[in-house]
Amino acid sequence: MKRREFLTTGSLGMLGLSMSNISVAKSTHNEPADKRKKILISGGGLNKSFISYLVSLTGKKKPRLCFLPTAAADDPRVAVYWYQLVADLDVVPFVQNMFITSYYMKESFENILLSMDGIIVGGGNTLNMLAIWKAQGIDKVLYKAWEKGIVLSGGSAGSLCWFEEGTTDSRPKELTKIECLGFLEGSHSPHYDGEKERRPRYHNLIKSGKLKPGYAVDNNAAILFIDKTVNKVIASDKRSNAYYVDLVNGEIREKVLKPDIIL
Repeated sequence: MKRREFLTTGSLGMLGLSMSNISVAKSTHNEPADKRKKILISGGGLNKSFISYLVSLTGKKKPRLCFLPTAAADDPRVAVYWYQLVADLDVVPFVQNMFITSYYMKESFENILLSMDGIIVGGGNTLNMLAIWKAQGIDKVLYKAWEKGIVLSGGSAGSLCWFEEGTTDSRPKELTKIECLGFLEGSHSPHYDGEKERRPRYHNLIKSGKLKPGYAVDNNAAILFIDKTVNKVIASDKRSNAYYVDLVNGEIREKVLKPDIIL
């Protein structure tokens, strides 16, 4: 059996136990040194360059990073990919599922998530993810984590969720407006260069007044917000940008937020 086959099939057989055991591990970790409220959003999916940058934001030598695959219905293949992605980073990786049972999960979501240095939210169906989070009280826990100084992050659904509203493909037929957690003000469009419908739909919704002005992000770009304000824009290639999109005299205006290139 090839190594890749082992990681993506052999690991799946063990994943239920390993994920639950890791998730409930107790921590005597210190409080965040920098308690400013930090959110790092990217336009696409999991990006190793951005995860490495997130590690630096925690201020910890070996930070505890928790991945939330809720939007992908806790798909174990996504969890395996997460562990592969961070395998050579100096971090302690975790996965926290939402589809759980009290028979094996003996700590609260709050205790687990507030013991982390960074929380990364994966892509998938944003609408379903938010519904599950609200049912389980995860929205309130994430707000506590944000206020505590734990770095929040994610791409796609994992970037959209932090804003007041934005565009989602979580419903049938077309991209629609979605109301989100509201940690960050305004609206958001991920996948700005990755899906041809994203840019015109975002423009139309802002122009019609159905969406507030906000931030659009190409797949390989990211924005760091500190205390709700843009602090830095980064990209993992020279083609990708982030944008502030608003309405001026009834017409759409895109302001390019030029990034620093990181590898």
